[in-house]
Formats: sequence, C-alpha cells, structure tokens
Amino acid sequence: VQLQASGGGLVQAGGSLRLSCAASAFPGWPFNTYAIGWFRRAPGKEREGVLCISSSGETTYYVDSVKGRFTVSRDNAKNTVYLQMNSLQPEDTAVYYCAADAYVCGSMLYWGKGTLVTVSS
Repeated sequence: VQLQASGGGLVQAGGSLRLSCAASAFPGWPFNTYAIGWFRRAPGKEREGVLCISSSGETTYYVDSVKGRFTVSRDNAKNTVYLQMNSLQPEDTAVYYCAADAYVCGSMLYWGKGTLVTVSS
C-alpha cells in the first residue's frame, strides 16, 4: 500500500487546513478494509498519534488537545482520507503522517511520507 499525505502549509493561528491521505496499490484488499491513522512529529519531539478512522468509519482520538478542532473523514470511492484541522495553534506545528492498518489502527502496516504543517502565532 502506498500512502501520500498532502495539504500541509503555513497558516496563522486560528486558521484551518485540510490534509489528504491518498492510498494506492492495495495487495488484494480494497481500501475500505483499511483503517487510516494520522500521526505527527513536532520539532524536537517524539512522533505521536493524532487520531484514527477505522474501516467502518469510527474515529478514535489519541490526543485530547485536538478534540473539537480536528475531524477525519474518508471517501472510499477516491481511496482518500481527509483530516480537517480547525482553530490551529502553534503547538500543532509538526510533520503529519498517515498510516494504514487492517480494519482498526494498531501497529500500522504501511506509512506514507509526511506533510509539514506550520502554524504561526
């Protein structure tokens, strides 16, 4: 499975961005059987999980600070998952990655290259 995150950029605090994770090359299993997780690595920090959308569309948040600001959705017809980020704060600055796993997010089988999100104060 190949994953490509896009949509990052520079935004002022309080602004919004929508990231996309486009998937391709599935080894026998269609996109709608994969859970997609979003992760981020802030400068000088460890990578952390942000949230996950399961194959059934259920969202699990890993970071309390994004609840109410970030939402995730999937378009199985386009093999794409979207991360809508609103009310962005400087502490959201990070490289954001998407990853795929079977049905629910676990150890994450496949990873894509990240996209940089920079939030200025």
